[in-house]
Amino acid sequence: MYAYSHKNILDTLQFSKEDLNFLIEKTNRMSVLHETGEAFGILHGKLLASLFFEASTRTRMSFEAAMERLGGRLISTVGFQFSSISKGETLYDTMKMIEAYVDIAVIRHPVEGSSRIAAGAVNIPVINAGDGAGQHPTQALLDLYTIVSEKKKIDGLNIAFIGDLKYGRTIHSLINLLRHYPVHLYLISPEELKLPDKYKKNLEGFPMTWEETTDIKAIWDADVAYVTRIQEERFPDHREYEKLKDIYKVNKELVLASKKDTTILHPLPRVNELSTDVDDLPNAAYFRQAKYGVVVRMVLLCLSLGVNFD
Repeated sequence: MYAYSHKNILDTLQFSKEDLNFLIEKTNRMSVLHETGEAFGILHGKLLASLFFEASTRTRMSFEAAMERLGGRLISTVGFQFSSISKGETLYDTMKMIEAYVDIAVIRHPVEGSSRIAAGAVNIPVINAGDGAGQHPTQALLDLYTIVSEKKKIDGLNIAFIGDLKYGRTIHSLINLLRHYPVHLYLISPEELKLPDKYKKNLEGFPMTWEETTDIKAIWDADVAYVTRIQEERFPDHREYEKLKDIYKVNKELVLASKKDTTILHPLPRVNELSTDVDDLPNAAYFRQAKYGVVVRMVLLCLSLGVNFD
């Protein structure tokens, strides 16, 4: 008999297809409770530590909004300069201190693997809100839910990923979830920013198929196009970034030329890769994507704390 068993959320590889289908079902339920106001109070008396040691607007505010909408409370720190880490304190010691204050912690950190260090230090649940160029599991879960909500299915979809596939942790994470479904991926990127082999390795033995291309016009065969920015902060050589930063641009003309009603997603923030003239198209779903994210994170907070909301 199936039972959801994840206290910590650190990596998209931890989720089975059964987990994902369960989370989609629970998010549908939470959406109803949220709309009717019945969600407020579910986490009354619970306290969240919002630990963002790397810049964030959407993820941080989304988690904090989720906790508030469930009737819980939060304490937060934003940036190394406002934490004792700036004085030389280790992440391990910081987490041991945090454990004494709160019931659950959400952490974003620029170093890949940092969330595992954090989770290993404490007995409270820890949720990875992004660790360097590695994983961003809650973004992937909300992206998956967005696809289901917008397209009413996953099986059989053609999904294009466009832009920085090398450093894009949102892409790395979502591909790990989509591998459980019979979908076809178009991996659209310059040669310098192709999906790393270690992520392709994770796809072996799963029903997903994929192909790589540098041609942006592959978007025309996609049911969903997931656009990402070229991530300046991840490049060791800034000259390489300058060469690639404007290589792709998705605009209204390109979207309207598609053979399909292509749903446009973007984890945001955007720079030049997604034109604002796409915003008024009905299939531009990236702002709805952000809205879905609050409800998905409401579910994850409840499940990690072992709080039932049926």
